[in-house]
Amino acid sequence: MTKKSPWVKGLFYVLLLPAAAGIAAWQGWSWWNWASGPAAAASSSSELDRTVQIQIPPGTPGQQIGHDLEAAGLIRSATAWKLWSRWKTFRDETGGFQAGTYALSPVDPLPAIANSIWEGQVVQTSFTVPEGWNRKQMAQYFEAEGFFPAADFLAATETVPRDRFPWLPETVPHLEGFLYPDTYQLPAASITASSVVDQMLTRFEQVALPLYQQTAAADSLLDWVTLSSIVEKEAVIPEERPLIAGVFAKRLEQGMTLGADPTVEYGLGIEQTPENPLTWAQVETPSPYNTYLNPGLPPTPIASPGLASLEASLNPQDTDYLYFVARYDGSHVFSRTLAEHEAAQAQIRDTIDAETSAGGN
Repeated sequence: MTKKSPWVKGLFYVLLLPAAAGIAAWQGWSWWNWASGPAAAASSSSELDRTVQIQIPPGTPGQQIGHDLEAAGLIRSATAWKLWSRWKTFRDETGGFQAGTYALSPVDPLPAIANSIWEGQVVQTSFTVPEGWNRKQMAQYFEAEGFFPAADFLAATETVPRDRFPWLPETVPHLEGFLYPDTYQLPAASITASSVVDQMLTRFEQVALPLYQQTAAADSLLDWVTLSSIVEKEAVIPEERPLIAGVFAKRLEQGMTLGADPTVEYGLGIEQTPENPLTWAQVETPSPYNTYLNPGLPPTPIASPGLASLEASLNPQDTDYLYFVARYDGSHVFSRTLAEHEAAQAQIRDTIDAETSAGGN
């Protein structure tokens, strides 16, 4: 086969460019309306709102994309697509049509459809992970949303990818606490358990890690995130968060056990409620996460802390309080001595019992 000389190739583009430029200038002319989707001239709201999803696999040639769009009823002429593609490639040699899932309207003109695919405006899927969720809750959420099985997510979080995220502590057996809670968007076609985990770790790296690195923290990264996760689970009212962090910091400083219910719940895989609080038998059940029995912090975080809890744990409020108990309305009663604490607990139990009795009458 004879290879075309650069002169011939250049002549081709010299001839093509004015024609393509003319076509681009005539987008409002009826030819472009004809070359666009069959509903381009439709005026009904149902047609205007209609979109067609089309999947473009990686490596699909531009000419094949045109045929696929024509078959899907998004454009009328694969030939017009071919001409536009050549013109676009001539103008932007660094770009190209991108693979992915697209939601396109047959009402849009051909250049708008082509630009969407050229720029990679793929269908995005949004998901939100609230502060205080643990891996199991996240896994259940993703399965309920139809993203992937819960087991896939749990398996993905049990692999610690230090090759890509070298800041991850070496001793952690899983990623609990380091999956940053936030709202995310991912291309719909590329949502997998691994891609979600990677994006959440990347967000932790972007938001949380600099906060730790910019502060002269005495605690290790693991201890900081672990304490923050307990603060996250205990605090409901934002104003109390620094004080709760201060109580835990004081207890750790004095060598006391933290006595945090959420750590016991995490170790047992349960969740207490006002109607079903932790029993003494549960509190006395041995577990690495039982901070009533074990001094210091549990071996790993128990949930994903948000920014406010991470900040509070770095800057806990200086306090003389050593105890607090939940009122079950979101607030807590703080005490300096064990006697004050036990009295507060008794008063809260009496209030709950009275409300329960009144409700039953």
